[in-house]
Amino acid sequence: EVQLVESGGGLVQPGGSLRLSCAASGFAFSNYAMAWLRQAPGKGLEWVSTISSSGTTNYADSVKGRFTISRDNAKNTLYLQMNSLKPEDTAVYYCRAMGQKGQGTQVTVSS
Repeated sequence: EVQLVESGGGLVQPGGSLRLSCAASGFAFSNYAMAWLRQAPGKGLEWVSTISSSGTTNYADSVKGRFTISRDNAKNTLYLQMNSLKPEDTAVYYCRAMGQKGQGTQVTVSS
């Protein structure tokens, strides 16, 4: 059974940073691409970033240059380092693998 557990969200001021984590289990983590998605209040699910099994990364234009996705295959963990946060980054952030996503972690950017 695929399990994805996100953590690391919280309240941060504009310009601040957060690092999200996603602990994965139930599948061969190192063999699969992983992604971060987000859903802002009243909006649909938005793709944020993807990292392939070989480490190739891609980012949505809205976060490029501010967010960094990474993975630790030894720990079966996915990360999202978020810098220079903006109020429009406020959302529930989910990690996704094999068509499934976790329960999400709330990120709120506000002064």
